[in-house]
Amino acid sequence: MADTPRTGIPEQMARRMSMPEQHEYLRTKLSRRRVITSSAATVGGAALLGGASPAYSASSPTLLPSSVTARVDGSLVAPFGRHLAFGADPKTQMRISWQVPFAVKSPYVRVGLEPWELSRKIEAEVRDLHTPSLSRKLPAVDQFYLHVGLDGLRPGTTYYYGVGHDGFDPADASRLSTVGSFRTAPARPENFVFTAFGDQGVSYDALANDQLILGQNPSFHLHAGDICYADSSGHGRESDTYDARVWDQFLAQTESVASRVPWMVTTGNHDMEAWYSPNGYGGQSARWSLPDNGPDAAGAPGIYSFTYGNVGVVALDANDVSYEIPANRGYTDGAQSAWLDQRLGELRRQSGIDFVVVFFHHCVYSTSTHASDGGVRDAWLALFTKHQVDLVINGHNHVYERTDAVKGGEVGKPVPVGASTDPTRDGIVYVTAGGAGKELYGFGLGVKDSYEGHVHDLDHIVSFHWTKSRLPDPDTVEWSRVRYTGFSFLAVEAEAGTSPRLKVSALAES
Repeated sequence: MADTPRTGIPEQMARRMSMPEQHEYLRTKLSRRRVITSSAATVGGAALLGGASPAYSASSPTLLPSSVTARVDGSLVAPFGRHLAFGADPKTQMRISWQVPFAVKSPYVRVGLEPWELSRKIEAEVRDLHTPSLSRKLPAVDQFYLHVGLDGLRPGTTYYYGVGHDGFDPADASRLSTVGSFRTAPARPENFVFTAFGDQGVSYDALANDQLILGQNPSFHLHAGDICYADSSGHGRESDTYDARVWDQFLAQTESVASRVPWMVTTGNHDMEAWYSPNGYGGQSARWSLPDNGPDAAGAPGIYSFTYGNVGVVALDANDVSYEIPANRGYTDGAQSAWLDQRLGELRRQSGIDFVVVFFHHCVYSTSTHASDGGVRDAWLALFTKHQVDLVINGHNHVYERTDAVKGGEVGKPVPVGASTDPTRDGIVYVTAGGAGKELYGFGLGVKDSYEGHVHDLDHIVSFHWTKSRLPDPDTVEWSRVRYTGFSFLAVEAEAGTSPRLKVSALAES
């Protein structure tokens, strides 16, 4: 019985099968192959762009051997789930990532300064991720993530790109609709907007938030963890309920935004996927290419920093210090906190940096369901104060909540809607922006939402924080200023110049 040349399915069998059945046959065939894990493929392609005519050079990526390449016609395999991320220097570096449903031959990115001029090709790195069958209901899954690192880009420049492989060329006239674009950070600080949220998942509300983010024309987006909820339990244990295929849905959902807006993620408790080493972050490392300037700690993809305009941004992994969910507590052995102290100091000494923004998952100050994490407070509050951090963004609680300026655990200055504060004098503002799309939480009994046009200020709220013994310790707090229980995201306008400022707003799905 001969194989059909286009699919690798026996010809007589193919005639009896529907297209979905053929796809399932091929996926089952692929799932029997045990292939190289993501940790074995660590060298990404690099491109250098500059001068009147862009010149490119690429290092040789570590690719999967031909023995694991599927016998599927490349013209039938469409890339999906494109997502961008900055390198450590957003003026000159961009990382392009995407996914294919089957292994393909010779994946690459085309890049140029015009959408019709994509003559330069850069070979892609392949990171294959194998998930074993975790139950009778869930088959083994092989996922194929592709990455290209672009370096030497021109600041403040728009580039066009297309992703492809043998049989699928984005430069073909029929494929031009798949071409995307991105813009590097300006050489000198300018006014810009960035957006942020956490706890997204896959839902109509998550998709709606994505489309609203596009309307802000942000220079980048911060995702404060609990990205897709493939691990729906969130304990970081192998007993968690997990379905790797949810990532396929999430990346397809997010592509309309993340393919043009750098999508800078960090790790939440639902992103500790215990089946991938080390520390359950092997899946995170396979799917995302993030700046690699964090601490020298194995398996820490969500710890890094970058500078855009007059704002320094630091991403942290609060799983390392959480008292509430201790699966990965202490996994960096103090390296993350030591790096944080050093990095915040460097940013504060750097000329042209007016503001420092830190984002991570677990809440420093919140009164919703998970309340506040005492582990985060014990590890990092003193460092935030020492280096005069301006804004801290968290997720974890599926609401929006914004504090007054907090200093020494107390209200340093009340900051009602529309007011201003000076973090160097008054304290730090903390935002919980967990209303990205997952099922919403609420606040305590009798605690009403309070936001612009609907203000219900309260003198105090009874809440709690988690202790090292994993017990809730009651708090009576006065710092909860803005509360909203609908789907929402954060938009921050950064203004440069002689009177720099950050304007912080929450925008509802409606």
